[in-house]
Amino acid sequence: MTVAEFLEWNMDNVHGRYELFCGEPVKMQAERARHATVKMNIARALQDGVRAAKLPSQVFPDGMTVVINDDTCYEPDAIVNCGAKVDPDSVTVETPTIVVEAGSPSTRVFDMGQKLADYFTVAAISHVLLIETKKQRAILHTRVSANEWVTRVFGATETVRFDPPGISVNLADCFAEA
Repeated sequence: MTVAEFLEWNMDNVHGRYELFCGEPVKMQAERARHATVKMNIARALQDGVRAAKLPSQVFPDGMTVVINDDTCYEPDAIVNCGAKVDPDSVTVETPTIVVEAGSPSTRVFDMGQKLADYFTVAAISHVLLIETKKQRAILHTRVSANEWVTRVFGATETVRFDPPGISVNLADCFAEA
């Protein structure tokens, strides 16, 4: 399938939640409460950061799609869009600045390998934040040039700074109640 075909096929959502990898729909796994709580918390923390900085950016929880190429697209756990405002009827975010993946035991290897490498190919993405929900830590990959990224590991009580767009997220807020 192409991304366009996949998005049309997936639009009615009767199939469950899927991503598209190399032209093949891949069913997304069921989530544990810890995972869902951290996802909700990180989206809320990003939204709070955008509001505090008074940025015209949009924050999306899971459900929106980032297109990698013609036959691959993913549904991150949270997205910050600092480009053109996303059309209210769109299911894709064309200019994601930050993407967040909260890892689970069943997807950890793919998220930290192939999916991360694919996110690196999207020119608009400045930051990829990988959340390890059980270990309560985060791995931030920040673009410093077209093909160079810097990686930093954060503990559960540290603050992550995203420049651009100029927001901060306290990880303690993200791991609360998880």
